[in-house]
Amino acid sequence: MALRAQSSHPGLSVQPDRAVAVHRTLPEEVAVAMVFDGSSAAVMMATPADLQDFATGFALSEGIVTAPDQLDGFELAEHPNGLEARFWLRADRADALAARRRFMAGPVGCGLCGIDSLDAAARALPQVGDGPRFARSEIARATDMLRAQQPLHDQTRATHAAGFMLPGQGIVLAREDVGRHNALDKLIGAMARQGIDPASGAVVMTSRLSVELVQKCAMAGVTTLVAVSAPTAHALRLAENADMTLAAFARGGGFDLYSNPHRVTDEDTNVA
Repeated sequence: MALRAQSSHPGLSVQPDRAVAVHRTLPEEVAVAMVFDGSSAAVMMATPADLQDFATGFALSEGIVTAPDQLDGFELAEHPNGLEARFWLRADRADALAARRRFMAGPVGCGLCGIDSLDAAARALPQVGDGPRFARSEIARATDMLRAQQPLHDQTRATHAAGFMLPGQGIVLAREDVGRHNALDKLIGAMARQGIDPASGAVVMTSRLSVELVQKCAMAGVTTLVAVSAPTAHALRLAENADMTLAAFARGGGFDLYSNPHRVTDEDTNVA
């Protein structure tokens, strides 16, 4: 299987007064099985890029591991109908995988598909740390800064992105995928592999804010979450309970601030 994030396809562009032949670059989407100690924990439809980041972030955000050094021996296995992202776990984390009981085949837009109990869906979240402060102007520009780091979206107009923003430095890392949850897992994994502390900045998303995005950020230790679109009401409640700052509708030079506003300041106090 050729691992390409995008490919070109012919089509017919139909307008009110004409129809013309076109070639469009479309994002690829494949089944990716997350396999730990030989056992599949999840199957997700995803863009086949940054897959070690994806698997690492998934393991961290789902609580399978608490640190990247608990994962060993990454291997990507190709099959006719998809991919396996394989890790082996340190012995003390194997029990956490066995207890997890979350086996799912999840479409890209589905965050809680396959959860087998209401208690699992409503998992308790840790309180995030204090975290840095951001100027209002930084939050207002966050999604515009992320937009400048979306090369796959430039080609396809069909992918989400998750970026990490540091005070006074803008977006320092970004990942893309057809699924917003996947993009976030890729970002969390990339930060872990590069030694970037999630509590040192803010995560910026090109999507609405659903429950699982807040859950994943809280599990990773993210203190501020910014998005271009709306949060759900329950996502907001989870952010409040986790002491996470949540900013939404961040576009056009403004944003809505919904929870724990103490991390957003009137002045550019963090800007060098």
